[in-house]
Amino acid sequence: MARLALKQARKAKGMTQDFMATHLSVNPRHYKKIESGESLGSIEIWDKLEDFFNLHQRLLREVSNINPVQEGNRL
Repeated sequence: MARLALKQARKAKGMTQDFMATHLSVNPRHYKKIESGESLGSIEIWDKLEDFFNLHQRLLREVSNINPVQEGNRL
């Protein structure tokens, strides 16, 4: 499972997971779990992500059943 829209939005802006963790004032491990779909994250985090990426948080929160490793192998 992964939040592909969140990952794609971050990469499109050229940001790292560590940068996003710092921007959100969370531990990098926590941000990685949010992006991977392992953790839900707080309302405040999603509000900040929505503002940062200018994308509705419903889109950013969507979890895909595609394994990120499998996704990379499709190219």
